[in-house]
Amino acid sequence: MATINLGAENFERTITENDVVFVDFWASWCGPCRMFAPIYEAASNAHADVVFGKVDTEAEQALAAAANITSIPTLMAFKGGTLVFSQPGALPAAALEQILTAVRDLDVEAALAEQSSTQTVEQRKSA
Repeated sequence: MATINLGAENFERTITENDVVFVDFWASWCGPCRMFAPIYEAASNAHADVVFGKVDTEAEQALAAAANITSIPTLMAFKGGTLVFSQPGALPAAALEQILTAVRDLDVEAALAEQSSTQTVEQRKSA
């Protein structure tokens, strides 16, 4: 599957209606973005079970601001509608493959439950 362009009109729907979604926040003037683009496109063609979206931060400034994008490229991954990964910087192909595998293997419900119990323990300690 090739990458799809995401904007304010389809971003939320895309991440909630698909199991695994990767999003590349980029801009045409960004050198690292241009270097990462073919790696990201190749991954999108190799992993048909994952949705690969791209957000042009120049055209979608409000969306980029809402996602707290402070540097580009920034890669985000969503699983089951939950943000599970966010990192700025261009990645080499091998690192992107590792992240793809980790996101696929992640049990989001278990991770959220663990995070919730950790926060509860921290709140008790500070009380």
